[in-house]
Amino acid sequence: MSKKGRVLVAMSGGIDSTVTAMMLHEQGYEIVGITMKTWDYASSGGSSKETGCCSLDSINDARQIAVEKGFHHFIVDIREEFGDYVIDNFVEEYIAGRTPNPCILCNTHIKWSSLLKRADAMDCEFIATGHYARIKHEQDRYFISKGVDPRKDQSYVLWGLSQECMARTMFPLANYTKEEIRKMALDWGYEALSLKPESYEICFVPDNDYRGFLKRRVPELENSVKGGTFVNSQGEILGSHDGYPFYTIGQRKGLGGGFKTPKYVTNIIPETNTIVLGEADDLLKNAMQVGQINFQKHETISPDQDYVTMVRYNDRGTLSRVSLPENHDQLEVSFLANVRGIAPGQSAVIYENEDVVAGGIILRS
Repeated sequence: MSKKGRVLVAMSGGIDSTVTAMMLHEQGYEIVGITMKTWDYASSGGSSKETGCCSLDSINDARQIAVEKGFHHFIVDIREEFGDYVIDNFVEEYIAGRTPNPCILCNTHIKWSSLLKRADAMDCEFIATGHYARIKHEQDRYFISKGVDPRKDQSYVLWGLSQECMARTMFPLANYTKEEIRKMALDWGYEALSLKPESYEICFVPDNDYRGFLKRRVPELENSVKGGTFVNSQGEILGSHDGYPFYTIGQRKGLGGGFKTPKYVTNIIPETNTIVLGEADDLLKNAMQVGQINFQKHETISPDQDYVTMVRYNDRGTLSRVSLPENHDQLEVSFLANVRGIAPGQSAVIYENEDVVAGGIILRS
């Protein structure tokens, strides 16, 4: 074993995880590569070509790098646990009228758990991924902090990591920009890798048609929710829609015609299969409740301190006051300026400067 230690590296076949493995290899760590197959795209019935981290090409790319660099590589099939937890939750959330973020759920409950379990089995002290974020350790607390590249910072999607997970995780790309990583791959002779495009799709919905996925996953859903009504904030009927699970807060396109001004989805009421439409300003809110809390930098929230809270990935964040009522498991967030399009089911992440203090799931606004 290397004097530096043995590291299990999550390798998707993309540029970030590949450069992560090569960087650690050059630094003298003993590398074990692992590629997790989370989804069989052929079973989704989508119309697009197989892409992303679960494709055969991506798995082969990861294995090829390991062969060239001379370290072990394993493929782990976690489709069953992924499907049972992440995909079932994805469907259930839309049916409940909320907008889920399956990638965060996968990170928190599936990928890190699978990595740590395999790391223990393979005598690896650490795990490493290609995320653009930092892990800090202060006063016996581990916490996520923003990476140096603001356009690629992924701290938002890592709010759910536990102290145990962060204590054993390495993010070698934390102090680099995406451009520097592409140049690094090119300098190492991997031109094709350096030109690989970003992948933003949900792995099990690679055609980005979540409505089609829901219909294929739950065939009876379309008929059971068909014929719902659009209403305005006064409850006046504006028209009919295709079923409440097929709409999201803030949506403007795909609502049909006949409106004198642009309309936006401002509320979803599953119980009556009703979609409330309003103007752009109706999406502005100044408070919300957040559940399923995970504290990182501190063990609790200070009600006398201003924090910056993000309500979606790439959100710039808004200054806020946060409180945790006594005998309560939900955070109350009051924004110091109006925030647009707060969607139940999405994640809220609370920052102190660059550091993640806590995160959770938006319950209501």
